[in-house]
Amino acid sequence: MSEQQPHQRLIIPPLGPVYRILGVIVEPMLRVTAGLLLVPHGAQKLFGWFDGAGLQGTAEAFAGMGFAPGWLFATAAGLLEFVGGLMLMLGVLTRPVALAVTAFMAVAVIGVHKPMGYFWTDGGYEYPMMWGILAFAFVIRGGGRFSIDRLIGREV
Repeated sequence: MSEQQPHQRLIIPPLGPVYRILGVIVEPMLRVTAGLLLVPHGAQKLFGWFDGAGLQGTAEAFAGMGFAPGWLFATAAGLLEFVGGLMLMLGVLTRPVALAVTAFMAVAVIGVHKPMGYFWTDGGYEYPMMWGILAFAFVIRGGGRFSIDRLIGREV
């Protein structure tokens, strides 16, 4: 993905060495960032951190949206974002975690945010759709060379 083909002509040729040096960290940078950015969302749902509703409040909100029992869906979503985010960051069971995030975000897009339109600022599906597509990329690509999956020789 980040490797340049011999026949490529760079738009900014002097940056070629920068592209070659930093190109190897692009995928891990995205994986780590995605994982770390999921963690606070899970902390809001599970623990009420960062002005979140906590498990009880999240369970009530989920039940109000038709996801019953609310406590089950709130716990699953919170754990996926908190623990799954940490796992994604580290590259542990990257593909299964990313698949779960993809499915979770598909439900969020279709079942929750779609009626509010596209833009996230109006409660629309833009943001969960972006998360779902990003997670799906890791379903396809795996954790990459700087993941625990690769370290243990198991690109799951």
